[in-house]
Amino acid sequence: MLQETPLGPSGPAKYCIFGCGTTGYNIILELAKENEGVVMVDRDESRVRHLRDQKYDAYQRDLTSPDLLTGLPVFEIAFVMTGEPDANLTAVLTIKKRYPSVQIVARAIDPVSGQKLTAAGAEFVLYPQEVVARSAVLQIRKQHSSRISQRLFTMLAGWEGTFGIITHKNPDPDAISSAMALAEIAKHANPKTLTPRIFYEGNIGHQENRTFVNLLDIKMEHLTPEALSACTYLAIVDCSAPGANNDIPPQTKINVVIDHHKEGRHVASQGMFVDIRPGVGATASIMTQYLQELDVPVDKRVATALLYGIRTDTKEFTRNVTPQDLNYAGFLLPLTDADLLDKIMSPSMSQETLDVIGKAIHERKVQSGYLFANVGYVMNRDALPQAADLLITLEGVNTALVYGITDNAIVISARNRDIRLHIGNALSEAFGEMGDAGGHPNMAAATLPLHYFGRVENKAQLLEIVIEPILKKFKNLVGLENEGKKNGA
Repeated sequence: MLQETPLGPSGPAKYCIFGCGTTGYNIILELAKENEGVVMVDRDESRVRHLRDQKYDAYQRDLTSPDLLTGLPVFEIAFVMTGEPDANLTAVLTIKKRYPSVQIVARAIDPVSGQKLTAAGAEFVLYPQEVVARSAVLQIRKQHSSRISQRLFTMLAGWEGTFGIITHKNPDPDAISSAMALAEIAKHANPKTLTPRIFYEGNIGHQENRTFVNLLDIKMEHLTPEALSACTYLAIVDCSAPGANNDIPPQTKINVVIDHHKEGRHVASQGMFVDIRPGVGATASIMTQYLQELDVPVDKRVATALLYGIRTDTKEFTRNVTPQDLNYAGFLLPLTDADLLDKIMSPSMSQETLDVIGKAIHERKVQSGYLFANVGYVMNRDALPQAADLLITLEGVNTALVYGITDNAIVISARNRDIRLHIGNALSEAFGEMGDAGGHPNMAAATLPLHYFGRVENKAQLLEIVIEPILKKFKNLVGLENEGKKNGA
């Protein structure tokens, strides 16, 4: 029998490990790095002797004995790590009876034993098999993301000519910042023979977006057929294919696609680089990961842009946000210009935006929790989502659709807080055949081209004439038309 006098400190310890098999011993090695007091307890005499030979403070005890804690130093945190469920349960009960304030991490082999340990007082129950599985998945994901970013870098390093980076139509901060980051990666990969240029269609109408571009001095060019043909290589960011929220001809060869929206019409061809991750809150998050993986220096402009892109697309980390988005935001935060970010987020509101919001409020109609607002002719379509953001907060409103008409399209902005409805899918199903429509579960948009009717001078009157048959498809889809018939009956 091993003598009771252990080697090591005799005073209080922070940790006590009960069960020093493979799992327990690895915990010991991790805790030893902290240089804190650690006590080990195991019933195996040879194992305890081996620990003492390594200068650890080890004790031989039977975890099922009532005298388990006799002679042990006082500790703050206990790890109960044997592979025997009954021994672990008894140890937890013994520890909690004597030291109610001690925190306990206990090992379980299945949910039933885990529930018993929790009931006995264990604050955290550990399933080693799940930890191994999570670790394996995490490592393979990290390796996969590293390979993806390295593939992009290698591809860009081998190109010569003009690299056109195209955002979606009427780009938002997520699209713009993602294009900036891709341009930085291209410059880092190939500073001599590749020239990146950022293009956009439509207009940058939202006052915050205009402030964002102006304060960060972002160089962007309007996309024209001539500019498109001058590019040797093309990338699209924050949209998944030619014609998806852009006017790029469908037959155009795209070399790089990076997006976080649900993959739709896009079909990858050989030699293309495609990274579409619907589970991520912002394309800017994907680009931030590339910068991290590739160790590309991130200056204040790019960091500020990417952080703002993540914040706006996740609505201040409250919408479609993932742990990855928060991690990337944490990486960017110390690299940003805080004063610049504050100025971007506090722009003045244009008179037209105020008028559109006012008209949306005045013209709103609510039916069974669905709000519809016609704002008529608009020059700045970015005022619509701002109106929708406001109207969805009204009491009794679960879904808000604000719609208007520009010189060449009917535009719809939708917001939703009904968990039973995926508003992006609903708009896509209702309006996808008429134009470009889709989005997320709680925010979406649709653009329906006017085609021949674009020649009509009185656009507001045209909208009044055609909007009801258009909205009928959406109302039928969500059941509002049938409800109206029942109420009428």
